[in-house]
Amino acid sequence: MKVPVEVKDEKNDAAEPENEPEAVEPEPEDGAVEPDDEELDEDEERARVEAAIRAGEEAAERELAEDAKAIRAERDELAKKLSDVEDQIESAKKDAADAKDRLVRLQADWENYRRRTAAERIAEKERAAEGLVCDLLPVIDDMERAIEHAGSTSEGELGTQMQQFVDGVSAVHEKMLSVLGKQGVAPIDPAGEPFDPLSHQAVGREEDAEAFDETVAQVYQKGYKMGDKVIRTAMVTVTYGGPKRPAEEAKADEAAEESEKAEG
Repeated sequence: MKVPVEVKDEKNDAAEPENEPEAVEPEPEDGAVEPDDEELDEDEERARVEAAIRAGEEAAERELAEDAKAIRAERDELAKKLSDVEDQIESAKKDAADAKDRLVRLQADWENYRRRTAAERIAEKERAAEGLVCDLLPVIDDMERAIEHAGSTSEGELGTQMQQFVDGVSAVHEKMLSVLGKQGVAPIDPAGEPFDPLSHQAVGREEDAEAFDETVAQVYQKGYKMGDKVIRTAMVTVTYGGPKRPAEEAKADEAAEESEKAEG
């Protein structure tokens, strides 16, 4: 038995369209924005760039500030070291100046000590020589008196041998004076000179109207000087009653005395 097969009408099939899904508008792809959104994104991008620039500038400023701070600290440290070095230099200069002053004072003290000791040695030597000369002066006085007494005696009374003895004493006397002269000793025999109280000792006065007033008339005992120092004054008599010595002559006498001192 044959089963009838339902044959569809192709025409009807073509006329009746199949149920198709409704068209759906495609969604925008990622990144695709509306025109207003694009402008918004550009503003945001600019804002982000500006923010990034500001952040970079701030970071740079902070870095520069830190570098400046470090440089200032280093500068302050160097300035402190420089100040310390300058203080050390000034201290060294002061120490050097003090040492120089001490050296100058030490040299001056040494020179003063050397001159003082040299002067003391010379003075001690002169004192020793002066003491010896003073001890010898009475001997010279006695020799001079003996020679003077022998000279006042006639040759007949004196005798030949005694005359020879007197001549020998006179020679010794001259030799002794020569030796003392080499030591700077010189006799003071001011007969006829103006009286000088610094080197003469008046033991008497004689009236003489012809001689100038205060002139040495006689020398009882010679004086002696050693260098410029009078070690024994001359014992003399002084005239009075005569005219005053002229000032010019007094000056001439003083000049002569100074010349004799210089030559001596």
